[in-house]
Amino acid sequence: MNKNILYPPSEPREFGFYIDGKPVYAGNRDLFERSSPAHGIPVSKIPRCRLEDLNAAVKSSRVAFNDRRWSGISGADRANVLLKTAGIIRSRIEEIAYWEVLENGKPITQARNEVNSCVGMFELAAGLSQTMHGDSFNNGGDNAFGIVTREPIGVVGLITPWNFPFLLLCERIPYILASGNSVVAKPSEVTSVTTLILAEIMTQAGLPEGVFNVVTGPGQSIGKYMAEHMDIDMLSFTGSTSVGRSVVAASGASNFKKLGLELGGKNPQIVFADANLDDASDGVAFGIAFNSGQCCVSGSRLLVERSVSMKFVEMLSKKLKKVNTNDPLDVDTQAGAITTDAQNSTILSYINKGLEEGATLVSGGKSIEISGGQYIEPTIFTNVTMDMVIAKEEIFGPVLVVIPFDTIEDAINIANNSEYGLAASVWTKNIDKALTISRRVQAGRFWVNTTLAGGPELPIGGFKASGWGREAGMLGVEEYTQVKSIHIETGKRVHSFD
Repeated sequence: MNKNILYPPSEPREFGFYIDGKPVYAGNRDLFERSSPAHGIPVSKIPRCRLEDLNAAVKSSRVAFNDRRWSGISGADRANVLLKTAGIIRSRIEEIAYWEVLENGKPITQARNEVNSCVGMFELAAGLSQTMHGDSFNNGGDNAFGIVTREPIGVVGLITPWNFPFLLLCERIPYILASGNSVVAKPSEVTSVTTLILAEIMTQAGLPEGVFNVVTGPGQSIGKYMAEHMDIDMLSFTGSTSVGRSVVAASGASNFKKLGLELGGKNPQIVFADANLDDASDGVAFGIAFNSGQCCVSGSRLLVERSVSMKFVEMLSKKLKKVNTNDPLDVDTQAGAITTDAQNSTILSYINKGLEEGATLVSGGKSIEISGGQYIEPTIFTNVTMDMVIAKEEIFGPVLVVIPFDTIEDAINIANNSEYGLAASVWTKNIDKALTISRRVQAGRFWVNTTLAGGPELPIGGFKASGWGREAGMLGVEEYTQVKSIHIETGKRVHSFD
């Protein structure tokens, strides 16, 4: 037996959704059986919740919020629970990472790194729960004083996608809880297990019952009900821009709940001739191969200075051919499986579309047969024009389109010629170019001579059709608060009516 590789379970494990600090098993509800996208065998069984289950979860969170078992305690007491959660996650990294691989298909080494980074998110949020503050105004004269407070919004609905089930959850949950809210979370139906594990961990850490509930099931029903629900005060949604638009419409048709949206991206990686091209080719390869390109901040558009474009594409192609695409339970694997059947078909359809549109396939473009799962080679297209579908639409897979540019202005114009504005990278050793590009390209996250980097203190979010609001850091805590202005007068009132 290869000691460097783990193995999927011999039979699927059944989980329950989570209300009032304990799991609720399917009973007479339908069960969704999830098969590993990397191995093609069943690994988990999850209840398909009904509207009444969502209503029960929202009611539980509402009661918990209103009786102030969490919203009314000190930031220091909330920090204690968040720090205990961080410690338990650290002790269960192997278990959580294993389930991430089974349901998502990402490499085990990547999964371990992601879960480990989530520890830091809880630790940071613990500190922020004690430092969150408002403002005061002492400029109204001797008889007037102004205070601005930040208060938790109430019951927050949280819908997370399948590409980073635990990481994206932990970019939100600790910050939502740090400010005193209650949460009803709905993970993607195909990657529910690690969200359920986190709910169990937080109960173990001392989070009061009802503060963090989890409902499971398809987005078309449970997700839609959450967007429309009159007793959810805010909804955080991460997913496609098209679904994000339907969330906006549902909110407007119900209670005008506040929305936090992290949506799609068609993110440029801009490479100048003066860059360290070896570093840049490695970074660009990482930016498109990471998580098999199933990443909203994936660098899926390569904008490269024309004078080095042919040389750079050749270097990049060699780099991508070195990517070890294999069984994600093998510790040496660098790129894993495509997470869903639908996404696998979508990526392959875009590759065919690129060929139909006249783009040149430089490398990749094929499915790979490995361990009974679904895999796609990292793919490069050249001779791409901005009117092509593959240049405009988010593919959400390991497909890179190459577009040359001649000047800084060209690079900026091409980068901004998109409905999206989620992330971008620039590779150059010229500080003037780096600053100019980073200030003028429309993106909520920006990297200079690196990509897909940063810590939990940095806010996350997009411009334009890539979303509303910010997650993580202090802005991520403040996102889940509402601001109240309090005007106080002292002394005797000057009467208006004598």
